[in-house]
Amino acid sequence: MKAGVNDELCRGHGVCVAVCPEVFWLTDDGYAEAQDGDVAPEHEAGVREAIEACPERAITAG
Repeated sequence: MKAGVNDELCRGHGVCVAVCPEVFWLTDDGYAEAQDGDVAPEHEAGVREAIEACPERAITAG
């Protein structure tokens, strides 16, 4: 699985970071980014939780 953040939708709420800090972080501008590459299997549930929790629906995974 790879995680991503849609820059046009993200408003910097930080919910994804709170849910799964191993994969997501906030930039200096206050918007979320996701790690490049494959998400470790032990963090996949956290990514799915972040997808559901994001108020802007800016998180993607595939």
